[in-house]
Amino acid sequence: MDKFEAAYEDYKSRQTNNDQTADTSGKEEIVAVRRNDEDNIIAVKTNTGRELDYPAALAEAKAGNLAHTDVFHKYGRDILRSEPDGTKENNLSELPEF
Repeated sequence: MDKFEAAYEDYKSRQTNNDQTADTSGKEEIVAVRRNDEDNIIAVKTNTGRELDYPAALAEAKAGNLAHTDVFHKYGRDILRSEPDGTKENNLSELPEF
């Protein structure tokens, strides 16, 4: 194994360990989404029943208040997504609508 492969394997093992120890206690989870006519997510509903418009959901995710979500910057704006964990069923695109 060369130094690049070793560095990548080290990176993967740290990422996996961090994901397994993430503290989600006390955080709300997104359980449903609302879409517009262009199929864009415009609002989310949490497991506590709160309905958040998209900008509010982004703010909550950035503050670390929503479990299993990430915010990344693309196309000149922030975008909300579920954590990439390899499970299709919990992706925002797969959640039921409300």
